[in-house]
Amino acid sequence: MPTHYETLGVPKGASDDEIKKAYRKLARQYHPDANPGDAAAEERFKQINEAHDVLSDPDKRKQYDTFGQNFRPGQGPTNFDGFDMRAAAEGFDLGDLFGGLFARGGAGGRGTREQRPLRGADVEVAVRISFEDALKGATVKVPVAKANTCYACHGSGAAPGTSPIICPECKGRGVTSESQGFFSLSHTCRRCGGAGTVIEDPCGVCGGSGRVRSTKTYQVRIPAGVKNGTRIKVKGKGEAGPRGGEAGDLYVVTQVDESSLFQRRGDDLLVEVPVTFAEASMGAQVELPTPDGQRVKVKVPAGSTDGKTLRVKGRGAPRLKGGGQGDLLARLRIAVPSKLSKQEREALEKLDELQRTSHGNPRDRLFA
Repeated sequence: MPTHYETLGVPKGASDDEIKKAYRKLARQYHPDANPGDAAAEERFKQINEAHDVLSDPDKRKQYDTFGQNFRPGQGPTNFDGFDMRAAAEGFDLGDLFGGLFARGGAGGRGTREQRPLRGADVEVAVRISFEDALKGATVKVPVAKANTCYACHGSGAAPGTSPIICPECKGRGVTSESQGFFSLSHTCRRCGGAGTVIEDPCGVCGGSGRVRSTKTYQVRIPAGVKNGTRIKVKGKGEAGPRGGEAGDLYVVTQVDESSLFQRRGDDLLVEVPVTFAEASMGAQVELPTPDGQRVKVKVPAGSTDGKTLRVKGRGAPRLKGGGQGDLLARLRIAVPSKLSKQEREALEKLDELQRTSHGNPRDRLFA
């Protein structure tokens, strides 16, 4: 049988954040709603929840690391062969340990607790937005198909006009106790599955689950400066939890259209700027477009070469974190005409002659 660490796919020294991230990923994958009728997935989901319940609790995790697979929350060790009691006592108070693991003297003892309803799964949807909206922000409508709270029973799972009743088997505790001499072992109640309540008359719409599958549309604010793949969290808008459990979260992932003018470089925007040979040679002042529709002037230094990049501070994309904006990058491209008039050709031939006289053949260095 795999350890709890192997069940979640994390190393023994994993941090709380690593455990939480691994649990959420696996819970979404093996959630019963995502695998209807799959008994193997349902069993895997139970193992994932048990592993998370133990490893996310510092005290339980400490006890589990000591007892290993012999540790069971609410039941205690099932095999003491080779167990070093003195080593365990040095690690923590055995009195507190057994007080938490066993119920003394029957059902009223310590170590039993009611099971909380399961949390609903998180939902992730993609939304496509224009390049311009990604820079300035926008509010978009996002349709989400998911399990929502049943409109008939309002999530209780019981038929309208009725309510779930306290489980007669466990008296609402979610666990039952079995006497084992001096100890009383606790087990999840078979009648209510740990919920503490049972439904005698299930809702005819949701069949007692408290949820129905439908599509809801939410208005989601897309902040200025989002990129491809930015995940926006909308708390509590994921799938409803079964039988009134807490809802999961909605994650909206942005897919940004490309711009015909600008290229995104993190928070910087790159635009290619054509300049004439004369402007690149002698220097010039040229205008650039900006993402907000305005124009800005930039100085092209004399002797600029093709591909030279100029930077205009603070005229790029808005930064999602920290405020401010990136920069506007202007990459110079020397425009070469495809056809020349007679006068243009004569002028260029004269210029070429003058340059060779003053600077020599620029290719001579290739054969030096």
